[in-house]
Amino acid sequence: MSFVYAPPPDAPDIIHADQEVLVVNKPAGLLSVPGRGPDRADCLIDRLRGAFPTVLLVHRLDLDTSGVIVFALTPHAQRHLSRQFQDRRTKKAYVARVAGRLTPKTGRVDLPLIVDWPNRPRQKVDHATGKPAQTDWRVMRAGESETRVRLFPLTGRSHQLRVHMQQLGHPILGDPLYATGAAADHPRLMLHAESLRFKHPETGVQQGFNAPVPF
Repeated sequence: MSFVYAPPPDAPDIIHADQEVLVVNKPAGLLSVPGRGPDRADCLIDRLRGAFPTVLLVHRLDLDTSGVIVFALTPHAQRHLSRQFQDRRTKKAYVARVAGRLTPKTGRVDLPLIVDWPNRPRQKVDHATGKPAQTDWRVMRAGESETRVRLFPLTGRSHQLRVHMQQLGHPILGDPLYATGAAADHPRLMLHAESLRFKHPETGVQQGFNAPVPF
């Protein structure tokens, strides 16, 4: 069945706004930026532009991922925040529900990733040409059929958390690209950007923002 983009109609949930930065809780099912074609023009940054006409992109969350995302409101803030992401000086934490019982309780995935060109937008592990990608995990609650886990991406590759969990044999529930069978049969991707920490581009003060997990 072909994909039909049907974003949620709700107005963006603003977590924080000042003269330099805008922090938002993105809903699942809404693009961060416009997709290809007029049917995918509706997106988070476009919805924000009415109230924040100077809004600028810093990073993205996948269409199916919800949670904390930061935008810049000045070119200075965009440069400053983008550099923090590039230099891995931001701190990100996600919560996911994954298939099966994940063991041990803590660990690290260190598998290089690259786009799977014939199957875009899928990504794949490639030890020869992939870019370095590391994810730490900490189990929150484990059952026989699924595990709630907190994920800490040390790098920011596309689909990193989704591919890394799949490679462990514990795909994220509801993942339309990397989960199969019963694991794919959920109303949404069970992945949420719970918290984000960065230095404020004007004051230099470390700030942290959270969005409650909706599942």
